[in-house]
Amino acid sequence: MSQKPSKARRELPAVDASQPPAPITVMLSSRLMVLANLLKRGAMLRYKRLVGLNSVEFGLVASLGRRPPMSVARLAEAVGQDKGQISRALAELVARKLIAKAVNPNDNREVLVSLTKAGLAAHDAIVAGAQERNRLLLEQLSNDELALLMEQIDRLTTTAADMLDRERELG
Repeated sequence: MSQKPSKARRELPAVDASQPPAPITVMLSSRLMVLANLLKRGAMLRYKRLVGLNSVEFGLVASLGRRPPMSVARLAEAVGQDKGQISRALAELVARKLIAKAVNPNDNREVLVSLTKAGLAAHDAIVAGAQERNRLLLEQLSNDELALLMEQIDRLTTTAADMLDRERELG
C-alpha cells in the first residue's frame, strides 16, 4: 500500500507590510472563525480517515454518543439541522450498522435512534481523536494560561449569545 507524501506546512500568503490589513481580518471574531474552520477541517479529515464519516455523519454519531436513544427530532435539534437534512445521513448510518432505529414504545409516531456496538466504537474513536487534537492544540499553554483562556472564552460566549438575542429581537 503506498502512502501519500506529507504536504509541507502551508505558508500564509505574503502580506505587503506597507498596506494596512483589511479591517475585518484583524477582528477577534474573524480570527476565531479562521481558527475554528482550521480545527473543523482537520477534525473532519481525521474522522473520515479513522471511521469513514463525513461531517454530517460525524455530527450525528458525536451527538448520540453514549446516551439513551433519542428521537430524530431531538437529534436534529442537537446538530442544528432539520429532520429532512439529516434523514439521508441517518439512512446511510443505519445501512452501515452504526445507528439503530426503533419505534418509540410510548409514542408510535416517533422514531428513536441510538448507536449500535459499531457506532459506539466509532464514537469512542472520535472522542479519543478529539482528546488528542485538544491536547496537541493546548500543550503550548501553561495551566494558568489555559484557565484564563477558558474563562475569557466563556465570557465572550455569553456576550455573543446576548448579542444574538438582541439581533433576533430586532429581526
